[in-house]
Amino acid sequence: MLLFQSLWGFSGTLEQAVARAKTLGFDGLECNLHHPALASGTPQAVREQLTHDGLELIVELVTGGDYVPDLACSWQQHLAELDRQLSQAEALQPTRISVITGSDSWDDDVQDRFLNAVIERIGDCEIAVSLETHRSRSLFNPWGIAKLVAKHPDLRLTADISHWCAVSERLMTPDLVPIAAIADRVDHIHARVGHPQGPSVGHPFAPEWACALEAHRRCWQLFVERQRARGHGVTTMTPEFGPDGYLPSLPFTGMPVADLETINSAMAQWLRQGALEN
Repeated sequence: MLLFQSLWGFSGTLEQAVARAKTLGFDGLECNLHHPALASGTPQAVREQLTHDGLELIVELVTGGDYVPDLACSWQQHLAELDRQLSQAEALQPTRISVITGSDSWDDDVQDRFLNAVIERIGDCEIAVSLETHRSRSLFNPWGIAKLVAKHPDLRLTADISHWCAVSERLMTPDLVPIAAIADRVDHIHARVGHPQGPSVGHPFAPEWACALEAHRRCWQLFVERQRARGHGVTTMTPEFGPDGYLPSLPFTGMPVADLETINSAMAQWLRQGALEN
């Protein structure tokens, strides 16, 4: 298992990110293509820095203007953004590219045309690419995912089931149709724990969130088992607790209820110690 440190909420340099990841025992970094840690240097300089320090890289691409897509952005505009970003990401020679794309506002016909075009582009990419199960995006709906993956057999996924918890107002578990439908499609996992009213608990190891943690653990375990069954040599996971309204905060002060770096490091340690082997 390779564990990646998310740079979501981190605004330092690549050198600082590398030092932080190595100190905390991560195997690599995951960040947005436009993160300052990547944007401040050439692709070659970024690669040399990571290679020198023995770290891998997962690059995240986001189309539609921002993490919540602009409703005025057409599916053709999403594709044009994806074309540009795939080219830029490939220059970094990452281990994987994870894509947040499409819009939940489109009808089924547009979604199908869009996903066909995305999959065609991914097929031409030399780097492994997967699409994230993210709210407000084409893969937002757990109850429609079985139909989508049946229509698009080459679709590969980054599983972040915390989003589906918020969308469906229930915990995702391996016995549910959506999880069974994607189990053989998951190539990368975002290890954040959601709950029926949101995409992130305050602290995954607080006793009040034990049921949510166990539900996510069982799903992640299924994904890893299926990866091994199809000869997938290495599992990649990114503990991805983050800011921007995900981490609950105290009223009036806005202070977060827990420290993000502590939470993500604790999740990495828990996974590293065999949480998915039980």
